[in-house]
Amino acid sequence: MTQDDLDKLKAKLIETTSFPSVYMFKLIVPSENRTIALVENLFSATEAEILTKASENGKYTSITVKQVVLSADEIIDVYKQAAEIKGVMML
Repeated sequence: MTQDDLDKLKAKLIETTSFPSVYMFKLIVPSENRTIALVENLFSATEAEILTKASENGKYTSITVKQVVLSADEIIDVYKQAAEIKGVMML
């Protein structure tokens, strides 16, 4: 995601979401244990509901996370951190 994409997302979140709120993050990563663990570590181990599902051929894993967030900035921060992990695709 570019900074412009993140700015647009933040504006839309502020317009459409009342905080605190449960937000669903959806990411796709290569099916490598290290990469999956790095993404999962972006979220609270005690508060986040994390679901993973391998693709049909096993090359990629989708990660869906539901977590309570307090602001649009919190969501943007997660996406910025995820963008730093090699191979992560954000939906």
